[in-house]
Amino acid sequence: MLLLVIVMKQYYNGCTTKMAGEVVVDALPYFDQGYDETGVRDAALALVEEETRRYRPTKNYLEYLPSAQYTQFETEIMKTEFERLQSRLPMDMMNMKRYELPQPAAGKMTDVSAWNECVENSQAQLEHQALRILNLDLLQEYGGNAWKSYNETLVKMMEQAQKQLAELKKKIQEINWQRKNEQTEAGSKLKDLENSWVGLVSKNYEIERACVEMEKELAELEKQKKTKR
Repeated sequence: MLLLVIVMKQYYNGCTTKMAGEVVVDALPYFDQGYDETGVRDAALALVEEETRRYRPTKNYLEYLPSAQYTQFETEIMKTEFERLQSRLPMDMMNMKRYELPQPAAGKMTDVSAWNECVENSQAQLEHQALRILNLDLLQEYGGNAWKSYNETLVKMMEQAQKQLAELKKKIQEINWQRKNEQTEAGSKLKDLENSWVGLVSKNYEIERACVEMEKELAELEKQKKTKR
C-alpha cells in the first residue's frame, strides 16, 4: 500500500481529516510496503517543494515567546570585561601595591603619625598573610574530603540521570513496539478485508455475467417462441 505520497499530499495541502481535535493520518509505516520503489521518494519531495514555493511566512513565528535576556546573568565584573574585550584593550596587570610596605615620604621621615600608618599597614598585611596560611592549612586538611564528597554527589547525579535516560529509552521502545504491533494487526485486518472485498467483487462480477447470459438465453427463447407462431 503506497500511502506515503497520498498522506504527504494531504498533510501539506492542509486536507488531513480532523476528528475530535485530532489529525487522522491514513498510513501504517510499519506495515506499508513500496516506500523504496522508484519514483515514490521523488514524488514526495516534489510535493514538499511545491508546497514550499506556495508557503510565504508573513510574521515572526517566535513572537509569542518573551524576548531573550542575554545579559540576565552578567555581573558588573563580566560586563566590564566584555567591554574591555570589545574595545580591544589590554588586560590590567595584577595590582601588587597592596602587598608593598612603603616607608613614609621623604618629607615625613620624622613624622610619628606617618610611621604609625606604615606600622598599621604592615600589621594588616601580616594578618592577611596569616589568614591565607590558615585557609591553605584548612584546605590541605579538609579539602580532599570535601572534593571527594563533591565527586560522590556528581556521581549520584550522573547515575540518576542515566537511570532516567534508560527509563525514557525503555518507554520509547515499548511505545514503538506497541505501535508496530497495532499497525501490523491493523494491516493484517485491512489485508483480510481487501481480500474479502476482492472476493465479493469477483462474485458480483460472476453474478452479473451469469445474469447477462440468462438474459441472452431468455431473449433467444422469446425469439424462438415468436418464430414458431
